[in-house]
Amino acid sequence: MVRFGYTLMTEQSGPRELVAHAAAAERAGFDFAVMSDHFSPWLAPQGHSPYAWSVLGAVAQVTERMDLMSFVTAPIMRYHPAVVAQKAATTALLSQDRFALGVGAGENLNEHVIGEGWPPVNVRHEMLGEALRIIGSLFDGGYVNFSGEHYRVDSAKLWDLPEQRVPIATAVSGAQSIERFAPLSDSMIAVQPDPGLCRGWDAAVGPGARKFGQQPVCWGPDRDAAAKRAWEEFRWFSGGWKVNAELPGPAAFDSATRYVRLEDITSSIPCGPGVDEIVESVANYREAGFTDVALVQIGIGEDADRFFDFARAELLPALRESIAG
Repeated sequence: MVRFGYTLMTEQSGPRELVAHAAAAERAGFDFAVMSDHFSPWLAPQGHSPYAWSVLGAVAQVTERMDLMSFVTAPIMRYHPAVVAQKAATTALLSQDRFALGVGAGENLNEHVIGEGWPPVNVRHEMLGEALRIIGSLFDGGYVNFSGEHYRVDSAKLWDLPEQRVPIATAVSGAQSIERFAPLSDSMIAVQPDPGLCRGWDAAVGPGARKFGQQPVCWGPDRDAAAKRAWEEFRWFSGGWKVNAELPGPAAFDSATRYVRLEDITSSIPCGPGVDEIVESVANYREAGFTDVALVQIGIGEDADRFFDFARAELLPALRESIAG
């Protein structure tokens, strides 16, 4: 059984709108919601980047059923891992155990802002490995002391822990990251429907673990207008994560992607009013072995009400029928 989620993109909506979208997504019937955690948008036309953890606290209060997840937080520079553990435990308590902590090795776009430079990928993976050990120990309860190559923790304790241990989902991109992070995680996150990632994760931790994917869509009544909006706000997605992790800001993403063609976007992102293209794109994740797929509605803005009506009446029934068949 595949579960379907909605992505609360902090890069394209303000905090009050994100809270309203979360409530609307639950009413529409989405199973879970994930939230990006950025300091900057990818491209200037997206226009937003509120603090994700404040918004998550509010979202926990306007929803009752949906699971929630950070997608993803980088506990390596902008946030110390002990502080991430505290934020995650608090959000789990506010949501009554509906929250999972999604983490990754981060992007230059968001982490360079503290003025400490941007480490190479092997160092970032070392940092994330240490961060996961610190967070996991704090979730276990009691006092934690840690002395590693990248972090120190001195007699830290989470005084407010949920009864259910906060699940950890980690973003991976290949065999090396699976080998390093799977033993420290409960679930996998990836943004490409790669069956090799799912097989590798299951081999590392055993079958049955949740594996989260993400599929952007740009629904709207006019296909050409939707395609143009997808190009304006989401062409950064075409660069792939090895490139996206290194660029320092929206201007760099604009420059790096200005020659991306409209057809390059529409070949991977369903655009327009149809259901079948979205169902087909999500099927790629199901066939690859993913258990959960979060949809991104690009540039939701004024189309919010219409999109959630569409999701409730047409999209989610069609997606669930596709997996039942």
